[in-house]
Amino acid sequence: MLSTSMDSSNETMVTEFVLEGFSEHPDLQLVLIGCFLTLYMMALLGNIVIIALVTSSTGLHSPMYFFLCNLATMDIVCISSVLPKALVGLISEKNTISFKGCMTQLFFLVWSGSSELLLLTVMAYDRYIAICHPLHYSSRMSPHLCGALAMGVWSICALNASINTGLMTRLSFCGPKVITHFFCEIPPLLLLSCSPTYVNSIMTLVADAFYGGINFILTLLSYGCIIASILRMRSTEGKRKAFSTCSSHLIVVCVFYSSVFCAYISPASSYSPERSKVTSVLYSVLSPTLNPLIYTLRNKDVKLALGRLLPSSSH
Repeated sequence: MLSTSMDSSNETMVTEFVLEGFSEHPDLQLVLIGCFLTLYMMALLGNIVIIALVTSSTGLHSPMYFFLCNLATMDIVCISSVLPKALVGLISEKNTISFKGCMTQLFFLVWSGSSELLLLTVMAYDRYIAICHPLHYSSRMSPHLCGALAMGVWSICALNASINTGLMTRLSFCGPKVITHFFCEIPPLLLLSCSPTYVNSIMTLVADAFYGGINFILTLLSYGCIIASILRMRSTEGKRKAFSTCSSHLIVVCVFYSSVFCAYISPASSYSPERSKVTSVLYSVLSPTLNPLIYTLRNKDVKLALGRLLPSSSH
């Protein structure tokens, strides 16, 4: 059944977990395979197109599109760390994952998820400068600062993922071994541990407070200033144009934060596997798929760049 090994202290160490996935809904297996495969292909294609357009089109070499390129990269990492394994689980009868595989998946998921939250705050600041201080936009959002912000996001979130994953590897798992989820995630893993999870819970709470709380407040402050600035504009055309530059970002922020809050901002004792699976699909599958559509495919600059790229690729 499950692989275990004995260490020198005679403590049973789990070397494999079983991912419950969607095994409680066998009638939905084919539907879920079709949906997940379609969403994965859409997410990969959409985000790769964004990266290709931003890097190849000089008209898109601005801070807003530079951050979009970073977001697209994060979305690819996020959905690729979750969906391939979920699809294997839906196809195969026995959905096991090694302890090392579980920790690797956890690292990339925490890294990409926290990076997205932090980057959405950076993008909100970018929109704040563009709308509230347009004359100083090019000087404040210099290429050097944008590069430093992007590196900071990736580095801080990699450190956060390393700490959380490192703390998880220190825990003992001696049964039950079934993870009530379709991927390795902190709350269901903590429930399986047979050693104290106090330090892990504190670290998770600190990370939640920073990524979910402080970033959310900073994003709200940025949008408070943006809305106030738009309302002060005299021309209707000016208001419409200003709102259109940040409406896409606002939609993505609402979808992403609502799903993350539902999935994480609750005590481990009130953890609901069913609710967590639904909210996890929202932020780890739907969000990376919808982001390219919401953000850029309805954007004039991107449509123009896409139009220039397609004819040249057809010759």
